[in-house]
Amino acid sequence: MRRPALTPKLLASTAVVGAAAAIAGLGTYATWTSSTPAQNQTVSAGTVQIALGSTNRLTTNATGLVPGDIVERAVDLDGPSSGVSGIGSISLGVSVGSSTLLDSDTTNGLHINVDSCPSSWTESGTAPAYTYSCGGTVTSLVSNQPVIGNFNLPNLNSMNVGGVDHLRVKLTLPGTAPTTMMGLSDTLSYVFTATARAGGNR
Repeated sequence: MRRPALTPKLLASTAVVGAAAAIAGLGTYATWTSSTPAQNQTVSAGTVQIALGSTNRLTTNATGLVPGDIVERAVDLDGPSSGVSGIGSISLGVSVGSSTLLDSDTTNGLHINVDSCPSSWTESGTAPAYTYSCGGTVTSLVSNQPVIGNFNLPNLNSMNVGGVDHLRVKLTLPGTAPTTMMGLSDTLSYVFTATARAGGNR
């Protein structure tokens, strides 16, 4: 009796192994690439910084006010000293510790004006009754508003690196102030706030 031939099975097994080897070899080819270095790019954050300058009379008290009185105080505001400015706006906030009719009566109570001079204000008068004159054109930033609030100060030089603003803060007690305000006292706090500009394409 003759045994069945084994050759066909062996050949079939060899074909399967050969196919597997061919499939495995498909991922072994080299990939050609080309690259070129980009130039360096510097990215830096802007500077949001302001400071009071060498002139600051806002700490000088005013006492004994009567209806019709005016209180004038000069203050310089300095912008960033270096870096890239990122300031979009500057405001002046005025608040009070313990409120009285001097600030809560928005009609007959204290009102505020803020003016800007292109150069330093010229100070006159005897302390604390200062008055100020400007050698150039006076720009009104805040006009006759009730004293308590947050007031935008537009287009200030101190929004820019090295910029300086010469400001005059003027408080008035209207002639209509009633006798119920006699003897009252307010402690006002002034805060200048710089806000970063709105984001956009740079």
